[in-house]
Amino acid sequence: MQDKARRLRRVLRLAALSVPLVFLLVFFLYPLAAILVRSIQLSGLPARPNISYVARLLWFTFWQAAVSTLLTLALGLPGAHIFARYRFPAKPLLEALTTIPFVLPTLIVATAFLALIGPNGIVNTALMGSLGLSEPPLDLQHTIWVILLAHVFYNYSVVVRIVATFWANLDPSLEEAARALGASRWQAWAEVTLPLLLPSVAAAGSLTFLFCFTSFGVMIVLGGPRFATVEVEIYRQAVQQLNLPRAALLSVIQLLITFAVMSAYTRLQRQISRPLAPRSRQTTQRRPGTQRARLWVGTNVLLMASLLVLPLLALLWRSFTLGGAMTLRYYRALSRDPGRSVFYTSPTTAIQNSLLFAAVAVVFSLTLGTLAAYLLAGRANSTGRLLPWLDPILVLPLGASAVTLGFGYLIAFGRPPLNWVASPALVPVVHALIAFPFVLRSVLPALRSIRPAIREAAAVLGSPPSRTWWSVDLPLIAPAMAVGAVFAFTISIGEFGATLLIVRSEYATIPVVLYRYLSQPGLANVGQALAMSTILMGICSIAFVAIERLRIGELGGF
Repeated sequence: MQDKARRLRRVLRLAALSVPLVFLLVFFLYPLAAILVRSIQLSGLPARPNISYVARLLWFTFWQAAVSTLLTLALGLPGAHIFARYRFPAKPLLEALTTIPFVLPTLIVATAFLALIGPNGIVNTALMGSLGLSEPPLDLQHTIWVILLAHVFYNYSVVVRIVATFWANLDPSLEEAARALGASRWQAWAEVTLPLLLPSVAAAGSLTFLFCFTSFGVMIVLGGPRFATVEVEIYRQAVQQLNLPRAALLSVIQLLITFAVMSAYTRLQRQISRPLAPRSRQTTQRRPGTQRARLWVGTNVLLMASLLVLPLLALLWRSFTLGGAMTLRYYRALSRDPGRSVFYTSPTTAIQNSLLFAAVAVVFSLTLGTLAAYLLAGRANSTGRLLPWLDPILVLPLGASAVTLGFGYLIAFGRPPLNWVASPALVPVVHALIAFPFVLRSVLPALRSIRPAIREAAAVLGSPPSRTWWSVDLPLIAPAMAVGAVFAFTISIGEFGATLLIVRSEYATIPVVLYRYLSQPGLANVGQALAMSTILMGICSIAFVAIERLRIGELGGF
């Protein structure tokens, strides 16, 4: 009887752990395969684009992603150092502020930079007024410089959170011992600390590179027609030129590169998520007591404020002052949507839709991400042999083209027997698909850090597996699940590419309505876009600050 019950529990556990793989197969791999099959059917042969065209496209995509990554590492490592080694006033608030840009939708990031340094932005308006100029003197829109700056703004927290979390657990006495043996401050850091930090730096760099490589909102708004990454070209080929075969081929190329980068990242993540002996903050962190330390901390705090806060403040300010005078008319206009409007859905309805979709997506992604984390953390031989492949496969949606995914849904689920495109339920499903890798990356390190002896002790005391999970695992991984939940919420709120293609007009979300505003000329449309962007920024910021206050411990990783 006991053997039968044990076998039943094993079957149920295996069935539960297989849910993320089945979900990935149905809602990710199947739509992408449908695109490839349809493209071959339409063209007779696989698409064969000009080799030089693909080479130029890949070269620019790699080049801008690599430069963006190097700049982000150069600016983010000093910030990681002060978070890992120093205690100073308002540090928790600053930790939350450094993460807010990352959880903002890319459309909001692009709009914030336009509000700051765009042709009608605060900087150009101030320069024109003070210098008596008739045209904006600072023309950065549609240049590579504003793209690089926006990528640094967007990915700064990736470097800070991953590296600072690992750095805070390194014993500072190792570097002090090197100094006692005659090494200079720079030698001790380069020869002792840096080699230990390299896995976390490489992990942060690979994830930053992936986000810059697949950049869409920043490139299409700030880059304009002059610059195109693989992601942007997929959108142009699929939507503007209706060249589905070429879009499908570019999607395959992007997925192969994404898989390679994610394989490297997951290997590095396993290295930096091994259990470390916990150390008191009194040991690893100190107050900046010397003048040099105070200058170092103050300089980095000022840099963070300038880089991360000014664009957000500019967005807030311009939403009230566009047109010259302080006004609330753009916010009032959001509640009005005449029947003849091109936007079909009122902004207030879009906000309600986004919140509802986000709530459902959080439940889905939390369930899938936690089950996937247990699958990867399993010690069974069958799972262990597949770990090098399962990990990057499960996080593939992280780097997939949302536009291509949306087209895949139209093809795969647009006709019987899987005619699901007309259903609004498909929207939170695709949101959960994109968000659950973030839940996985949040929960997996916490799960791997649980020492087996704790579970073994509970089993020895007679606790069944369900009671052990409830009493041991859940309290230890709950903070990581909370962080994953807020990532899922903000990602769902801001998801744009796939939603634009599959959502019906009456269920339009905030980013879809925002994009329609940005696509239309006129001061009123720009003002309402700024107002809606500010509201969306506020929703994401409040959600993440709340999670940061509830979360236990220091900065979390990705």
